[in-house]
Amino acid sequence: MKDLILLLVLQLAYVPMLALRTICMVRKLSLLTAVFGFLESVIYVFGLAIVFTGEQSLLQMVVYAVGFSLGLIVGIQIENKIAIGYTSFLVNIKDRNDNFVSALREAGFGVTIFSGEGRDGARYRLDILTKRSREGEVFSLINEYEPNAFVLSYEPTRFRGGFMEQMMKKESGKFFAKSPHGKSSSWLKKEKEKIVLEVKELVKSEENIEE
Repeated sequence: MKDLILLLVLQLAYVPMLALRTICMVRKLSLLTAVFGFLESVIYVFGLAIVFTGEQSLLQMVVYAVGFSLGLIVGIQIENKIAIGYTSFLVNIKDRNDNFVSALREAGFGVTIFSGEGRDGARYRLDILTKRSREGEVFSLINEYEPNAFVLSYEPTRFRGGFMEQMMKKESGKFFAKSPHGKSSSWLKKEKEKIVLEVKELVKSEENIEE
């Protein structure tokens, strides 16, 4: 009975690591991918040891499968809480709402405004890029100022330039001072910036979970 409980616990820990490692790998988060991959492999070895050294009964196999299924659910819930990555919102509104735009910018969101022509006349589109952990804030502002807006959101895998990149470089600059021996190679600088940003994302996500 002790082995069955341990096997279930290991599966509930292993599968979320598997899910998080896959998500980080798809989003090209190298440091987090390596960390989750290490934890995943350690737990996996312990789980296999229990399965192959035991009696390998039907009940043990069922517990293994149930733990795997529950682990997937736990992994998805954890990923939603951590909310790694970014979300881009396309908000289509009928009239130019400067109060709405000002509220977004005052909250720290980058906003770009486009004008176009729809079936019923002029339309305005707002492009908003934010961290996934702040999606709720964007939706709250949309509901407050433009409850009838058409909203489309997606997760960008790569972006360059603009307000968000400037903010990310400014944040990474606080962690790494310039080397007194001269400029480091561009590759090394980029890798250091990536690691800093990944660590900052994970730390902020843990703070959100604690709140």
